[in-house]
Amino acid sequence: MSANFFMTELFIPAQAAAATEAIITKWFVADGEEFKKGHVLAEIESAKSTFDFEAPCAGKIEKLYYADGAEVPFEKPVAQITTSDESMRTWERPAAAAPVPESVDDVPRMAIVADTLEPEIRTISLLGFGTYLPDRIVRTDELLAEFPDVTADYMFKVTGINERRWAAAGTKPSDMAFEASKKAIENSGLKPEDIDAIIVSTTTPDVVMPSTACILQGKLGIRGAPAFDLNAACSGWLYGISVARGLILSGIAKNVLVCAVDMQSRVLDKSDKDTYFLFGDAAGATVLSGVHKGHVIKEEILSADPLGLHMARRGYPGYEVPINSADFDPWLRLDGKALFRFATESFSGLVRELIVKSKWTPEDVRWVVPHQANGRIIKAAAQKSGVPFERFYLNIDRVGNTSSASIPVALSEIEKGLQKNDKIIFCTVGAGITAAGLSIEW
Repeated sequence: MSANFFMTELFIPAQAAAATEAIITKWFVADGEEFKKGHVLAEIESAKSTFDFEAPCAGKIEKLYYADGAEVPFEKPVAQITTSDESMRTWERPAAAAPVPESVDDVPRMAIVADTLEPEIRTISLLGFGTYLPDRIVRTDELLAEFPDVTADYMFKVTGINERRWAAAGTKPSDMAFEASKKAIENSGLKPEDIDAIIVSTTTPDVVMPSTACILQGKLGIRGAPAFDLNAACSGWLYGISVARGLILSGIAKNVLVCAVDMQSRVLDKSDKDTYFLFGDAAGATVLSGVHKGHVIKEEILSADPLGLHMARRGYPGYEVPINSADFDPWLRLDGKALFRFATESFSGLVRELIVKSKWTPEDVRWVVPHQANGRIIKAAAQKSGVPFERFYLNIDRVGNTSSASIPVALSEIEKGLQKNDKIIFCTVGAGITAAGLSIEW
């Protein structure tokens, strides 16, 4: 062996002062294998997070001391390596964690203050899911009275939709949100009192104020937790998940309910062929947690571009149109051609970028669950994404475009067939024009 090479040992870097051990989820190297500095050697799970163990130098694996799934104290070496990197001669092993105090009284006051100022790094998971679809099924045939020159077959070719669900008279968006949220909390294994914050994504609130989130909070019997609406149109559910993740990482909440609800059926112009056949009503919800294990969030993407302001718009708030609206346009309007081009490029770009950021390959992806905007858009996007179209899940033919609720509604249909470690990508575009993507590991 050259005199420039020497043997040393590698230790897992501790992620928090109080952590004492970690689990080697999976090695990405083997005995005798060479690696470069920054190469991901293993995936590590600790009490605080799941993270990549990156090589601190270039070298060669001489011997791995532990197998996949092993629980390792941070002060114990995990591998012997050969390297020529002189900095490794003075590389210090992690110090053993300080003893965990038996009570808060044993902790110095400054340590308590510091802990409140510096939020923990956490693995954020999606727990239970819940959805609500109205009972009334509206087939395209029923809507053709306003368009005698159009056939149901033609509309299916253009939109990919045969039928959609529309809410009954007297139903409010908060009613649908309540049904979906109740199921999500129940399926998460939590109780309503465990929810620390509520986010509702909607473009059709019950009223301008108070927020639909606060109305939902009352229906759920939750008091004290922050509750607010956000409007990112069809991207709203993924925007809400990102905001919820921030609340958890900042230490404000441990468990956050995110609900998406839209009731577009009552804001559609019967004479507008571009919108009348597209939309259905629905609600979808999930619970995010930083303290309970579930389906792990890997990567997220959010964006918005005001150059698309004209592509999808509505100038009047709420879920109903007033009787006297002669002086303004109260209806939902779309620029179909512009949206088609933008959405196709956005969907495919989001999928490609999330695969790279998640360190996956296209073959790794079990499902792409896109916003159910339009069947033709999704097919065109799949061709450019690198993931085969058969792995894009579509239910638009049966429920229509349900706006921000479309991804959770679609996810609920494939949930029972998913297996541990399945890799899933969500992608969407919405008025704004907004775009969002998320990758999760089941």
